[in-house]
Amino acid sequence: MPIEFAYTLIVLLITTSILLTLLILLHRGKGGGMSSMFGGGVTSSLAGSSVAEKNLDRYTVLVGIIWFACIVGLGFWLKTTIA
Repeated sequence: MPIEFAYTLIVLLITTSILLTLLILLHRGKGGGMSSMFGGGVTSSLAGSSVAEKNLDRYTVLVGIIWFACIVGLGFWLKTTIA
């Protein structure tokens, strides 16, 4: 496989890593963790998730799958290049 394939996967991996970090930070805390120790658990949660929260979950899973596929693709590329 050409080296451009690896560069494309590396750029995609860096982009999805940053995007995945931001998407995870956008999620609302469910309580019971470190955030509740520092006053984050004081607010009452609404009954049920909103459409925006469900879409955020879907985007997070999609970006996570793309991130994982980039890592597997780079692993296969390295295996075929070295061998």
